[in-house]
Amino acid sequence: MTHPFLDLAPLSAARFAAIEDRVARLLGTEQDVVIMQGEALLPLEGAIRGTAGPGTTALNVITGPYGQTFGNWLRDCGASVIDLAVPFHTAVTADQIREAFAEHPEIDFVSLVHAEAATGNTNPVAEIGEAVRAHGALFYLDAVASIGAEPVLPDAWGVDLCVIGAQKAMGGPAGVSAVSVSERAWARMAANPAAPRRSYLSLLDWKERWFDGGRKTLLHAPAQLEMLALEACVERIEGDGLDAVMSRHRAAALSTRAGAVALGGGLEPYVYEAGEAAPVATTLRTPPGVNASSVVAKALSEGSALPLAAGGGSLAEEMIRVNHYGPDARQDLVESCLVALGTALAEFGVAVDPEGARRAVSAGWAQDR
Repeated sequence: MTHPFLDLAPLSAARFAAIEDRVARLLGTEQDVVIMQGEALLPLEGAIRGTAGPGTTALNVITGPYGQTFGNWLRDCGASVIDLAVPFHTAVTADQIREAFAEHPEIDFVSLVHAEAATGNTNPVAEIGEAVRAHGALFYLDAVASIGAEPVLPDAWGVDLCVIGAQKAMGGPAGVSAVSVSERAWARMAANPAAPRRSYLSLLDWKERWFDGGRKTLLHAPAQLEMLALEACVERIEGDGLDAVMSRHRAAALSTRAGAVALGGGLEPYVYEAGEAAPVATTLRTPPGVNASSVVAKALSEGSALPLAAGGGSLAEEMIRVNHYGPDARQDLVESCLVALGTALAEFGVAVDPEGARRAVSAGWAQDR
């Protein structure tokens, strides 16, 4: 008995290359795009270990937990790391980047997260890229959450290493990811004796055995189901139109903010400025004395599968995250999340207005659409 998932013909090198080309078009890039056979942490770590080492001076921007992880990897590689941390309720600015360059002209590597799903902020990459390009540093960008929700343009922004994953705004599989690599980044890797080689983390292996060979022979057997799911995911985005997909995410974010404010009871957006809020997830601050984790647990206690979560670590007491990315970028789901939060808050003795929240979501969604 045949099975559609188990009895598949092997994925050919030509098909693999064609999927890479579609991802490159999604990014609007002429750079090499390497599809990695694992979750996005694989190329995120591989790109840092390939390009950083002793002698590297890195400016590591921290606007959420992933920035902290990148700093750890950079230090582990032997790089000198200058952390630029900003409060999680805001975004970093290009002026702050320029100030860091003026204070540390030796900086030759910049690591940045575009949209922070964990904290709900997004950073102005176009302006930051201009500053990085003027300084001449290598620019590494985590666009895992932002791709599909807002513009991601590595060529236009001067990004040398742009890592994406399909599992958030793209609405695709979690087990496959990609990174676009500039010629400058390839040259940095080739000159780095500590860059992984003959390793699952190695981007250079893909350069030397895949791209330099004309993309004729794959390094190893690809994760076939994930590759086919990625292809279907990109095909769906192409069919809907990238602008339409981004519009849904923008509408979800704006209507969630508006609905949370209308819900009342002291619930408020965690990221102060709407222009600095990520389109993939809206973070909310609970009223004083109300534990965010308890509110989320109460909101989900009926067994609902709503995309709600408390903040991680120390943020678990005060932050609620509404994840409205991929298939969850929908008006009805935003409304359901806010109503569930309102019901939970009411049980903690907080006065809320669920119908007001519904009206605000509906009005906000219609206005943006």
